[in-house]
Amino acid sequence: MSDAERQPDAIERDIEEARERLATTIDQLVYRANPKTIIRREIATVRAYFVDQRGNPRTENILKVAGGVAGFVTLVVVIRRVTR
Repeated sequence: MSDAERQPDAIERDIEEARERLATTIDQLVYRANPKTIIRREIATVRAYFVDQRGNPRTENILKVAGGVAGFVTLVVVIRRVTR
């Protein structure tokens, strides 16, 4: 059946279905772009890096970050003493 032969009711139904799909997509985009949602997602990502699914700490990752922080602090202290 060509577009010219379609019934107005069928065309209206297609338009309404497309409208519903667009509304759902917009709702999903609004939810995903909400700052609170973004913050929750980022916190979950960081938490997953430091804690496994059972709630146990991932010591290897914690030690990596602690070592990096300690190295940075040491570097800042050395630079400050050298430039005095």
